[in-house]
Amino acid sequence: MIEARDITARHGDAVAVDGVSFAVEDGASFGIVGESGSGKSTLLRVIAGLHRDWSGQLAIAGQGQSRVRPRSFGRTVSLVFQDPYGSLHPRQTVDRALSEPLIVQGIGRDPERVRAALRDVGLDEAHRFRYPHQLSGGQRQRVAIARALMLEPRLLLLDEPTSALDASVQADILALLRRLRREHAMTFILVSHSLAVVAALCERAAVMQQGRFVEEVAADDLRRGNLRDPYARELFEASRGFRRVAG
Repeated sequence: MIEARDITARHGDAVAVDGVSFAVEDGASFGIVGESGSGKSTLLRVIAGLHRDWSGQLAIAGQGQSRVRPRSFGRTVSLVFQDPYGSLHPRQTVDRALSEPLIVQGIGRDPERVRAALRDVGLDEAHRFRYPHQLSGGQRQRVAIARALMLEPRLLLLDEPTSALDASVQADILALLRRLRREHAMTFILVSHSLAVVAALCERAAVMQQGRFVEEVAADDLRRGNLRDPYARELFEASRGFRRVAG
């Protein structure tokens, strides 16, 4: 689904992603874990087409990607942002938020599609005309996930999707994401500072430090701490006890 070669991204003069290469198979779930400022969210935004100051080669679903993506790109790739409140317009109802991708793509409003998306993420008709401030944090993130799924993308990008939620709600959202991936046969790329979240949702992960991948491991090795790189081992030691969070 993704082939990335020598991706380098900048913020002005600062290099945020430094020569990263990786591949993710169709239907797989790949995690990128690292501290804040390691470059993982910038890399995700390059994939999503939201960060244009980059070089290298990027192919998604067999199609080479330039810095500017066509509108139709939104039918293949969708992004769930970190902050479920900030990513939803405070003056738009849930119905409007879920209809927006359909309107942008020229499909138009489809009330039944909106209702189906709400059901898919465990929300009912009563939530459809509420505003973000009338929802809990977990409900807002469910709406954000439903919006990302409206165009039935093949690739879902997840930028710290549970970091703004408490532990019990995190577990619910992770369970929801696992079910949706299975039912919709999607590819996931997840970035997080939490080894627990990555190990719970992904089959394979890369540890990122200062813009580079320092190690790629299977999720089982990540859980057990079977890591070669000193920074990766340090990150694991700092995350002792993460199994309890993952449930």
